[in-house]
Amino acid sequence: MSAPMPQTAPPFSAVIRDASRQQHTEAENSRFMSDLLGGRLGVTAYARLTEQLWYVYRALEDAADTLAGDPVAGPFLRPELRRVPSLERDLEHLLGDGWRQRASPLPATARYAARITRAAEEWPAGYVAHHYTRYLGDLSGGQVIRGIAEKAWDLPHKGDGVRFYVFEAIGNPAAFKREYRELLDALPVGELERQRVVEECRQAFRLNSELFAELGEVFPRSA
Repeated sequence: MSAPMPQTAPPFSAVIRDASRQQHTEAENSRFMSDLLGGRLGVTAYARLTEQLWYVYRALEDAADTLAGDPVAGPFLRPELRRVPSLERDLEHLLGDGWRQRASPLPATARYAARITRAAEEWPAGYVAHHYTRYLGDLSGGQVIRGIAEKAWDLPHKGDGVRFYVFEAIGNPAAFKREYRELLDALPVGELERQRVVEECRQAFRLNSELFAELGEVFPRSA
């Protein structure tokens, strides 16, 4: 009788995906997002979501400037991922001149952005967890949001209002995501640290769900 084949541990990217699946699903299926994408809320709700994301991505990308040389986080900080300039063009289109003076973060948004900033300052691997949950989501499910937004609110195809979801510098999103997952698989930290990263991914999705919940309070379905 031949000896059983040794079991191969799953790649870390698969571990993260599977471990955070429940939290990811809860965020995707929030009432606010279901109503928004189901056409039960107007463009004002979409604009407020875009405004809140601006605060989240400013936290991510301000930190990127200081983490570029970090051996753990640095390899993930690809310039073609940056979203803040696109968000600002979208907000100019959606909210008009002076939107910066009128913008304000919801409490959940402020907590989310602060968590990212703290991770960037104290724990680069934790920052990677937030980077992963946001940018790979944008490259995947974000494309569904873009298509619905264009149709529901007559926004120009891949133009102002939806530029956040358009990655012009990434010609092959599938290949890019594959390379990103390979970086995750090779994350240069030990097993205990990887377990902490998995939990931080779960926390990132929870924070996202809290943001959607607060937006749902601002924009009840009857609106």
